Amino acid sequence: MQQTTATAGIDAPDMARAQQLVGSIIRSFENKVVGQARLRETLVIGLLTGGHVLLESVPGLAKTTAAQAIAESVSAEFRRIQCTPDLLPSDIAGTQIFDAAKGTFVTQLGPVHANIVLLDEINRSSAKTQSAMLEAMQERQTSIGGESYPLPQPFLVLATQNPIEQEGTYRLPEAQMDRFMLKDVLDYPSPAEEAEVIRRIDAGVFNADQKPPAAASLDAVVQVQELVRRVYIDPAIVRYIVGLAYVTRNASQYLEPRLADLVEFGASPRASIAFSQAARALALLNGRDHVIPEDVKSLAHRILRHRIILGFDAVVEGVPVETVIDAVVASVQTP
Repeated sequence: MQQTTATAGIDAPDMARAQQLVGSIIRSFENKVVGQARLRETLVIGLLTGGHVLLESVPGLAKTTAAQAIAESVSAEFRRIQCTPDLLPSDIAGTQIFDAAKGTFVTQLGPVHANIVLLDEINRSSAKTQSAMLEAMQERQTSIGGESYPLPQPFLVLATQNPIEQEGTYRLPEAQMDRFMLKDVLDYPSPAEEAEVIRRIDAGVFNADQKPPAAASLDAVVQVQELVRRVYIDPAIVRYIVGLAYVTRNASQYLEPRLADLVEFGASPRASIAFSQAARALALLNGRDHVIPEDVKSLAHRILRHRIILGFDAVVEGVPVETVIDAVVASVQTP
């Protein structure tokens, strides 16, 4: 289990190597994806922590392109799974096929056995298929024919869901969404960014033969993942993180009644763990070997928006969960 505070620290050469790798990944990503700075940061945090990411947006905002770009930047094996109502767990994890020539069953591993897996429109798959995928995410292995098959390292799942098209979808249960470290909501590009997308398409940037060389190796990513675990997080910041999660579970004691009454369920302890891991990665991205409170605050929306469950009144009044999260952050004293 990951310790709460780092003890080894990070020396200058290791920090320099980490900064070089992260910078190379970002430049490679920006070659394919225009704008979307927060999405880029979210995906890099997921890559450096092994924490899975849930992405929500309307169609056409480069979710698939972003996933491919991050995979190509580190020579990762990438698989895209289009979720549909008839998708079976075996279509994801794998199955056994009878080999008539040999008279035996042969195991065929599914597409989840890749470094980076994109689950497109996860809420279109059935509850049984969702559970199979989320089990693989948690256990980092699949079971086929009574045998366990470990997933490769590093391993990262990026799942997408479309908020505007609900016909033929299966709502992702809150307890299962909790297994995603981060949830990011993508915005439309600015007019200038949208024009740049068109320019790059005309220039052939997205053609298959224009694939740039990888910016880093998977072994280098694993090494930086180890450095992330060594980023120092002060006990005062740990108490701050735990305080944020505690307020979400006891909203009536800390928030104004109007907002507190909207909260049905607060964040689980997974939120505190996610804060700790993601804040370490964000500190390393910013060239620091220690976490500061601003790291935690900048992650609050992405870590809590899918863990705080609001009631029906919030929908009626049009109160977004981010408003409640801002109130939670404001109610806890910054160390």
